[in-house]
Amino acid sequence: MALFRRSRKKVVPEQDPADLVRGRKVSILFVCMGNICRSPTAQGVFTHLVKEQGLRDVIGIDSAGTVSYHVGRAPDSRAQKAAEGRGYDLSEFRARLVSAKDCELFDYILVMDETNLLDVRSVVPKSCWNKIHMFMDFDTSGRKGREVPDPYSGGANDFERVLDLVEKAASGLLEHIKVAHSL
Repeated sequence: MALFRRSRKKVVPEQDPADLVRGRKVSILFVCMGNICRSPTAQGVFTHLVKEQGLRDVIGIDSAGTVSYHVGRAPDSRAQKAAEGRGYDLSEFRARLVSAKDCELFDYILVMDETNLLDVRSVVPKSCWNKIHMFMDFDTSGRKGREVPDPYSGGANDFERVLDLVEKAASGLLEHIKVAHSL
């Protein structure tokens, strides 16, 4: 029996994370606090890049949050608007909570800030910590360790800034994965 979550626009089937990664060679999970701004933006940008490279059947992609405030909700309308302005579609994504099972499903768990890092470490087994990385560590401009700031309390410019950072890190991440996994 399929589960459904309602959105304002339409009824959207609930996606099982295992379905997103089954049969894929590499799997990526983006994580932020509420899973309505930064992590779905990263998911949308990275999905777009992966499709452009013809790797959609090879790389599984999802996103999650560390708090349950927004579970089942679509990404923030400001995040969707900013992403749409650059050709990315976030409309089908729905917020979910990161879980210990994600450790088994995903090869990379990419967090947006230090707080997310600590929160994810509190959920997944210690044996999984080697899979957790700061997303901005993949920014090829060499400024590792930076955070993607949470735009939730800000304005349109803050969401554009998040997109700027995410685009840089997503490109670097894809190049890393292609080399590390011989794609």
